[in-house]
Amino acid sequence: MKELKEIRFNDNNVLLKDNLVKGPIIPEQVSELTRDITIQADTIVEGAIYAHRLEVQNGECVVKGAVFTQLELYVNADAKGSVTFEKSVGSVDSIVSRASGCTLSFMSDINAHSVTLYNAYVAGSIYADEVVLENCVVVGGVFASQGLDINNCILGTFNAPTVNMSGSIFLLLPSAFSIEKAVVDPSCKFYNLSLADLGALYKGLPQAENSGKVKLDVDADEVKTTLSNDEIQKTIRSYTVVGKVLAADLIDTDKFQNHFLIAAASLGPQLLKTYDLGTDKGGTAAMLTPERIRTFFFDILHGKIEVQDIDGHFSISDIAQRYK
Repeated sequence: MKELKEIRFNDNNVLLKDNLVKGPIIPEQVSELTRDITIQADTIVEGAIYAHRLEVQNGECVVKGAVFTQLELYVNADAKGSVTFEKSVGSVDSIVSRASGCTLSFMSDINAHSVTLYNAYVAGSIYADEVVLENCVVVGGVFASQGLDINNCILGTFNAPTVNMSGSIFLLLPSAFSIEKAVVDPSCKFYNLSLADLGALYKGLPQAENSGKVKLDVDADEVKTTLSNDEIQKTIRSYTVVGKVLAADLIDTDKFQNHFLIAAASLGPQLLKTYDLGTDKGGTAAMLTPERIRTFFFDILHGKIEVQDIDGHFSISDIAQRYK
């Protein structure tokens, strides 16, 4: 990033371009509660932001503090470059980005009434009433109180009353949940990666034997659970790999390093040091940096890194031998 100019201000409407803001942008008087902030390009804000509306027109942009808006956080559809929010982001109303050409990253949680994201990476979780995700990676969970629409995404897990799925959907954790039966496009491919050797894939090494992605079917792999008390009764549907992993005990999942990889991804800039997964195929340390983890998951999503299908064949005698 080119050299930026430091700025101080007290205007009700703030335009930022080629600026370095050393502190937070928060109201100091009542009139500033309705202040709109527009980031035009090439800006670093080292503190938190409180705005009526925050608009990002273009990268390169980094906000190192938390963000809260009364109306919305909006990234222009034609934005280019990278836009990064290092701490949690919240809005009373909406958080929206349909920028397919922008490298958008949220390194912590998102909380809003509605969230619509295209081509975004979220290291934390999303909490909202309505969520629409397309071509996104969410390392944590997506928790929607009303509805969830996902197309071509990798998610840790999800929980929503209604779910619509299309494209390729990957889960990092063993189960996901809905109340109504998930509506799945006929061409949708639904996979679980909890038994995939993500550590080897990250390092460019051969995947472990008996590891791989597990294909899910929302009909065959649905598990219904009824919760009730004296007043109400609720049915929860779980889409899980539990019924497909009879031989999972034969796999040493600790060697996959999946938990370490996902934990490092979700903590992001909160880590006090940069860790690694050991040496990669080139003999160098496979560093767990946010940028490299982001690229890794999007390479899986776009098919640049191929996760093998898990081998469904096993010997009953091998299982019996385990328990002798």
